[in-house]
Amino acid sequence: MARGGGRGGSLKDKLDGNELDLSLCDLSEVPVRELAALPKATVLDLSCNNLVSLPSDFCSLVHLVKLDLSKNRLQQLPLDFGRLVNLQHLDLLNNRLVTLPVSFAQLKNLKWLDLKDNPLDPVLAKVAGDCLDEKQCKQAAVRVLQHMKVIQSEQDRERQRKLQAEREMEKKREAEQRAKEAQERELRKREKAEEKERRRREYDAQKAAKQEMEKKTKKETVQTRKPASSSRPPQPPRHKHSWSRSVLRVLLLVLLCILCTLAVCKLTELQHQPLCISVNTLYEDVVAAVQNHKTLQNMLQQNSQQ
Repeated sequence: MARGGGRGGSLKDKLDGNELDLSLCDLSEVPVRELAALPKATVLDLSCNNLVSLPSDFCSLVHLVKLDLSKNRLQQLPLDFGRLVNLQHLDLLNNRLVTLPVSFAQLKNLKWLDLKDNPLDPVLAKVAGDCLDEKQCKQAAVRVLQHMKVIQSEQDRERQRKLQAEREMEKKREAEQRAKEAQERELRKREKAEEKERRRREYDAQKAAKQEMEKKTKKETVQTRKPASSSRPPQPPRHKHSWSRSVLRVLLLVLLCILCTLAVCKLTELQHQPLCISVNTLYEDVVAAVQNHKTLQNMLQQNSQQ
């Protein structure tokens, strides 16, 4: 029989008080769904069957208090076997177990345990010891629970260490990412500054070239106008004009002085002074000479007309 509750009938027919005996039923699988429907069956005997493994939903049978899995072919227990927190008596005699799941440490109510005749890990076998009487089986339960709690603590610490290492690694990656982003920003900033400086140099070069071109054009324009200006008559030197004006001013000043002197000698009481007498005499001689010169010119003109 591979499934079902014995060699005939339902599991409920096999229930005797709180005990359900499914031993020697040639079971290869555990009828978990039927067992879950019998929460009163707190004592379950599955010994002397062909069980190789237990399904994960077997751990939902949290009402179990006593469980006999002896003389099967179990190679391992479900990872969440520790969910059977009400379990007090566990018989795993003569199976093929090497290790126990870490969750085994959660069976805080376990008082009796038999692990004889299993190919246990040497450390676990030494911890479990023999289970030849009631006292040894109880001691085995206590020692195995303590051992599994130590393993659980170590695994928890290792898990925390790995988690901390992962967090630190994540922080390191984030820091490296931030540093990389900052470096990229700095690189972009530097490239932008270099591009701006390049454009400024190009602008300055264009401006300088434009100014140079304007100077060259202006110079060529000036050179073009020079021949036209050279055709003009040469202007007399300015210093000659200045010298002529100076001589003219001196002559006018001398003439003014002579006129003033003559007026003084003619019109004032100084006319009887020796200087004024000489001036007056000279004036009269000059006037007479001018008149004689005019008379001579008139005579010459009359002769020329005749």
